Amino acid sequence: MKLWTGHTVGERNLSEIGLLVKSYIDQGQLVPDEVMTKLILHDLNNIGKISWLLDGFPRTVPQAEALDKTHRIDTVIDLNVPFQTIKDRLTARWIHPGSGKVYNTEFNPPKVPGIDDATGEPLVQRDDDKPETVTKRLVAYEALTTPVLEYYRNKGVLETFSGTETNKIWPHVDAFLQSKLPGVRRD
Repeated sequence: MKLWTGHTVGERNLSEIGLLVKSYIDQGQLVPDEVMTKLILHDLNNIGKISWLLDGFPRTVPQAEALDKTHRIDTVIDLNVPFQTIKDRLTARWIHPGSGKVYNTEFNPPKVPGIDDATGEPLVQRDDDKPETVTKRLVAYEALTTPVLEYYRNKGVLETFSGTETNKIWPHVDAFLQSKLPGVRRD
């Protein structure tokens, strides 16, 4: 069995719904429930009977309820990372527009600040990575998802992992996933 991780969900470059989703994100807003639910459920209904892992969906109780109406959810993973850690990581992200190469000023900085290593062209910060936009999105996200976590906690399917560093959280998440999905390839 292969684990589908949802990498193609929402990746509809230049499609009408993709542009609509991008417009909300660029303004620091979360995508409305009806748009996200339609997008995700359409894709889930088309992937067949395989195990899947969603990242960032559902974000609201109405999204969770819509998902529960069509699919049985047996596990929800909450990565409990402090607000400031997330903000610091996102606002340190810069890209080279031509190639899409991503730099992080803390973890993967360019050789010359603000300049792409390969082309010498300037790097840009995406609108959704600017500090004010990140703060706005994180505040909205927390307000909407706290009830979702409670919803799944009450259903007995929530597993929370806390920390600030991927290499410290991931081994626990990986072990948990292996216990839930033995023999599943993780590509």
